[in-house]
Amino acid sequence: MEWTEVKVTTSTEAVEAVANILMEAGATGVQINDSADFKPESQGPFGEIFDPSKHPHIQSGAEVAAYYPETVFLPEILPTIKQRVTQLTDFGLAIGANQVTTAAVDEGAWATSWKKYYHPVRVTRYLTVVPSWEKYQPQQADEQLIILDPGMSFGTGTHPTTKLALQALETTIRGGETVLDVGTGSGVLSIAAKQLGVGSVYAYDLDDVAVRAAASNLALNPIAATVKVAANNLLTNVTQSADIIVANILAEIILPLIPQAQPLLNPNGYLILSGIIADKLASIKQALLKADLAIVQVLNEGDWYGAIAQKRED
Repeated sequence: MEWTEVKVTTSTEAVEAVANILMEAGATGVQINDSADFKPESQGPFGEIFDPSKHPHIQSGAEVAAYYPETVFLPEILPTIKQRVTQLTDFGLAIGANQVTTAAVDEGAWATSWKKYYHPVRVTRYLTVVPSWEKYQPQQADEQLIILDPGMSFGTGTHPTTKLALQALETTIRGGETVLDVGTGSGVLSIAAKQLGVGSVYAYDLDDVAVRAAASNLALNPIAATVKVAANNLLTNVTQSADIIVANILAEIILPLIPQAQPLLNPNGYLILSGIIADKLASIKQALLKADLAIVQVLNEGDWYGAIAQKRED
């Protein structure tokens, strides 16, 4: 079968939204080449395990490449892709160059080429994300590994929004908690929560593909064997109460999530949010306060923000 690569040149903050647009247009997978993932070792708060200068990468912005089989009629969907990416500016997302290009590719090449960009990365004080095909030994006794095989449809677990969520989990987890992971994607936050000592984790994602990917990654991490993962629209019809609810999703989706999360939080429970751009931070804060959730901490890395809110006892 012949395949076509559709590549969108965009900005770091728009990569997740662009990837979603391409998948909804029928892509079988996406590959993200983000300059933000290749910061020099000296710039990272926890340091990189590899030297970015030794790996080919773009110097600014980001590229999201999607792969379509010959059964998809590209002339019909390309204008829609371009239009939907352009409309992301209506949601406050910078879209960068917004250039859309196509190229024929070899099936074997695109199926494995993205792996060369993925290496072990120490993302927080205690957590290191490791690709399933690489051998890595912890460098410190308290270092916990998250083994991921993200496939081509999900990030590597090292995007700034994921880092913020992981840092927030480290801040709030004391041990034995019940956690709801909303929009689980690759399952990285669920695995991290188990590594940090929580009791039960319930993971949800609207996308069946994400549910399958998360289940595969959970299987790579024996400590996460008890995590329950299922398809669901945010927290609709979920009745399970929790000590921590975590969501690394776009701000537009966070807004309807907040009133769903508040009644499910146990007293003094935490709502961890990530995936927020600067222009949306004020609206997220307003929604949290409206839901009677106290803002404990606002986190930031580059263009992205996260928040920790708490349901305090009266």
